[in-house]
Amino acid sequence: MIAGIGALVALGFVAGAFYWMRARGGQALPLPEVVSPEPPGFREALGENPPPNARNGKPLPATKTKKNAPPAEMEPPLKTGEVLNYTADVAKLENVATLTLKVAGHGTFLGKNVWHLQAMAHTLKPLRIVFEVDDQFDSYSDARTLASLQYEMRLNERGQKVQSIQRMTPTAREPAPPDATAARVLPGTRDPLGFMEFLRTTDWNNTRQVSSPVYDGHKLYDVRAKLGSASVAVGVPAGDYRATKIEIHVFENGVESKDAYFTLYLANDAARTPVLLEAIMPFATARVALLKDQKLD
Repeated sequence: MIAGIGALVALGFVAGAFYWMRARGGQALPLPEVVSPEPPGFREALGENPPPNARNGKPLPATKTKKNAPPAEMEPPLKTGEVLNYTADVAKLENVATLTLKVAGHGTFLGKNVWHLQAMAHTLKPLRIVFEVDDQFDSYSDARTLASLQYEMRLNERGQKVQSIQRMTPTAREPAPPDATAARVLPGTRDPLGFMEFLRTTDWNNTRQVSSPVYDGHKLYDVRAKLGSASVAVGVPAGDYRATKIEIHVFENGVESKDAYFTLYLANDAARTPVLLEAIMPFATARVALLKDQKLD
């Protein structure tokens, strides 16, 4: 439901269930963090950041601007150990779910420099009593382009557990390992986590619009992000920010989805931190906001 933002896909289910609930309140359950092994072939780098030739290269592929010129290059603000915590509100109901985004590591995978990106989503009481969700998403994305090499979903929803490991292949010639499925995608395709970080790396001071194929583990979409405003005031639990407003549109087979509309706010700081995501859906409006307990390790 929230293709193009990816790890927030669980929020769609949360919003749908909570639309029928009128209760409010409750405390979060203590939830252990799921630890999944790195895929075979992944080697952690010794330093935090990729080498310069992995950061500074040719313009990002599968990207368009208003004048069909490549967007200005920027050094990715990603740093190993970054942890961002969010709370989700749906309609007038507050704190229905939590979301954590991590830059879990940097290393080499399939002969390329990659970022290991991670997200976890959990529902909270009282929704959790009837709609238990503990989902984890892992992305191994090219350090320079953020194109996806492998996307993993470990879903635990209402007691049903599903694991999906998708090895991205533009040609279908690269065989997937026994525990994974080969997903044929367009060159330069990003998974939802990689696309989120791609928006952080875009120089919005000199770019009006970008687009990218995004594969969410089920379907391939064309996701287009457009600059709404270079500086707006945003208030979230973590504080007050001046932020860049990005409007996100999702297309399938050339037709724009009418089911949802998204707005992302990136702080105008060095890290270009995602501080707020707003989603307008047919049945509810959702708001995912940065919490006060943001931390960088």
